[in-house]
Amino acid sequence: MFKDERWEGVYSFEDSPYLMEILTTLRSKQTKNIKFRKGLVKLGRYMGYELTKTMDFENIRIETPLEGTDGVAPGDRDHVLIITVLRVAIPLMEGLLKTFENAKVGIVSASRGKAPDFEIDMSYTKIPHITSKDTMIISDPMIATGSTLLKTVKELKKFGNPKRVIIVGILAAPEGIDAIKKELPEVEIYVTKIDRELNKKGYILPGLGDAGDRAYGEPLDISLPQMHNLE
Repeated sequence: MFKDERWEGVYSFEDSPYLMEILTTLRSKQTKNIKFRKGLVKLGRYMGYELTKTMDFENIRIETPLEGTDGVAPGDRDHVLIITVLRVAIPLMEGLLKTFENAKVGIVSASRGKAPDFEIDMSYTKIPHITSKDTMIISDPMIATGSTLLKTVKELKKFGNPKRVIIVGILAAPEGIDAIKKELPEVEIYVTKIDRELNKKGYILPGLGDAGDRAYGEPLDISLPQMHNLE
């Protein structure tokens, strides 16, 4: 885990050859949907393991069949709420749940509009009650402009105040991190890698394209036929 000195509370995993190998596969335009989704699951699981190193655990005393010894109980790991930003965060959430198997899960449907306004449409939220013991992990693979995550975090505040708010992503642009940390300095950010910049359309460069389309296929734009009055 690598702490980026440009911001407080921002970490990447650029020091992990294994994760860089997975990221390289995700970036390649030759990678098909199934392999792309499996890569997101792998990253979620590994990043979940790394997050446990930042959590509080409870020291306990147990008895083995031979003698007493010290051990640890889950502590914070048993008080995790994973927020999934639809649709591409589903495989990332799946990986996180392999580490945080007792986690509660919330769903947010949010989509970003086109440049230059990048307006956010948040059409659906289903969030469990948030307690002061919870570590809230928001899974959203691409931190581009940061506008989706800013609106998501502000919406989530209506449901309670967690112990920690963590954003887990695959790639981030410096512009997105700047926007989030400016308004929400307490939010922690963990990503596989921080890329160079955004282009004019709000895509991360070098990036990996539209992560939702890469994971699930490009959606068809089908318009319903016009209905005419029948005489």
